[in-house]
Amino acid sequence: MSYGQVVIGPPGSGKTTYCRGMKEFLTGLGRDVVVVNLDPANEGEDLKPDIDIRDLITLDDVMEEFDLGPNGGLVYCIDFLKENFEWLSDKVKPLRRKYFLFDFPGQVELYTHGSAVRSLVDTLQKEHDMRLCAVHLVDASYCTTPSIFISALLTSLNVMMRLELPHINVLSKVDIAQQQQELDFRLDFYAEGGDLHHLITAMQQHAPS
Repeated sequence: MSYGQVVIGPPGSGKTTYCRGMKEFLTGLGRDVVVVNLDPANEGEDLKPDIDIRDLITLDDVMEEFDLGPNGGLVYCIDFLKENFEWLSDKVKPLRRKYFLFDFPGQVELYTHGSAVRSLVDTLQKEHDMRLCAVHLVDASYCTTPSIFISALLTSLNVMMRLELPHINVLSKVDIAQQQQELDFRLDFYAEGGDLHHLITAMQQHAPS
């Protein structure tokens, strides 16, 4: 049996940075960690994944071959991985009993409309006896505008329902958000999600006069 995290969230929310920090933390606790990059557009060099979808397919190659844009290219890549799951399975199989961090793409349509990510997660759990949870990163800058924060909440709920995994939402880049603009409420209000009716008053205050 293996355990792991499915790290998701919008582009630029800090998924790869989170994976790097979580790997350092877990390694310090004596856990043997495997980082799996499943984002074919991830060009960051700050974290060397142990398994990398770019060894199978890259977004640039798909866009050039099929004349697709970035969004269509990402959908194609994840569908291609789903159809060629044995590639990922062969990589994962020798690493059983380790702790996995799956760094997924940020395109929201992959989770709210498509079924490939759900299929990948389900197959990993069934075929490799994995116990996975979803870690959904949300850029804290979304908290600076009530309407955008509500949109982020609804997106998180949508993803939670579609993946059907134990799920936790994490506010990322909190330090940057607080520097950019003063928040309407204390930070724990956004983290706990209680008394959301206060957002109505805040939305009225932000409405154009």
